[in-house]
Parts: sequence; structure tokens; C-alpha cells
Amino acid sequence: APTSERFPLLCKVLDAREKLSIQVHPPAEIASSLGGEPKTEMWYIAAADPGATLYVGLRSGMDREAFEENLNNGTLEECVHTIYPKAGEHIFIPSGRLHAIGGGLLIYEIQQNSDTTYRVYDWNRMGLDGKPRDLHVEQSLQCIDFGDCEPSMDVADGKVIASCDHFRVEKHKFSVGESIDSALAGRFGIVTVLTGSIKGQNSESGKGAFVLVTHGLKEGRVTAGENGGEFLVTTWPDQS
Repeated sequence: APTSERFPLLCKVLDAREKLSIQVHPPAEIASSLGGEPKTEMWYIAAADPGATLYVGLRSGMDREAFEENLNNGTLEECVHTIYPKAGEHIFIPSGRLHAIGGGLLIYEIQQNSDTTYRVYDWNRMGLDGKPRDLHVEQSLQCIDFGDCEPSMDVADGKVIASCDHFRVEKHKFSVGESIDSALAGRFGIVTVLTGSIKGQNSESGKGAFVLVTHGLKEGRVTAGENGGEFLVTTWPDQS
């Protein structure tokens, strides 16, 4: 693993029943001055209700002045770009990219191990105490990439669906009994079960599981289950 005081990645299952706040994570060159940590992530859409939305980046022609005006007026939704994702699609969210997850989405998230999130807008909702939730407007405005307009869902490069300085994510399909660690070629990996199941020596894990596979594992020790399946394989970025 890269030299680190802690495990460098976080893997999450996000089951959004209502839309989340519009937020941003600080880029590396800004994070320390704000007392935070950078966080780049990627989303794989595991399931999507009809009409479910992602809010990613800004609408074309939107600049910082217009953004702040809408923010002050409580109409920031007019500034944010909307995407209607489908199950099986994916998108990269670098630090500095404005984003929010809408309701009706089940997402597998792979990210840097950081919890720094700045909320810039929460749809004018009230918290459980009847007061507006705390926002981080000043920090957000320093972090948002205002040149990031109308991004779309990403297209895979072969089996690679995301690759950056922090992680590499591949998507593989295996038939029944096929060696999953053959795709790792001795690398460490986090295998996410999209469909089917994964079998180890003494266990079997189904859809939605995240399985850590140690480096140097003898090929054939981890295989696809009885019906085969599709899997995400996350590794370090310098392993190809």
C-alpha cells in the first residue's frame, strides 16, 4: 500500500431516499489552508428509480457572480447541472466539483479516506430542530471549480472506469468458477459484487458486498460464485 498512517481509501454504499445537500470537497492546494482534507471520489450507480437525478457541476454560462446571487436568493437549484443516470453508469467526482445526490439512487462510492465536506446549499430545508442546517458557504466558494460546466456520465476505457492519483477502478465480468484474482494478477484489491457472488475458501458473499483480497494471493483462491457475476475491482493507482 502507499505510505500512509491510515488506510487511504473509503468504500461506501449510499442509499439516498431524499436528495442530499449540494456540496463540494476541497482541492489539495486549498484544503490545508481551510483546515480540511482533499477528497476525490467516484460513483457507480447500482440502482436508480425512474427520474432519479444527480446534480453535478454548473449549468453552462453560470459564473461565480450569478452563482452567489442565486445562493443569496435561495434559488441555487437554477445554477446546478442535472443528470439522469441509469444503473450501471459511473462518474468521477474530483475535489472542487460541485455535486449532490438526488433521492432514489443506490450508489457505490470509492473515495480518498477523508471526511471534509462543505455544504453550500440544502434546498432551503430545516433541520430536526426547526432551524436551517449549518452551511459552509465561505469555504465552498473557495473550493468550487466554476469552470466545471455540464459534465456527463463517464465512458469506460476498456475495463477501467476510473483512474486517478488515489485509486483505479475496473469493471469485470466472470463466469461461474472463474478466478477473480486473475484480474488482480497478485495485486491487492477491493472487489465489489455488482451481480452474482464471490467465493473464498470458507465463505461466499453476494450482491452489495465489498471483499478485500490480499496481494500475492495464489490464483484460484477467490472465484465467481455459481451464477458468475459482475464485479468492480479497486486497486492502487500505480498498479496496472
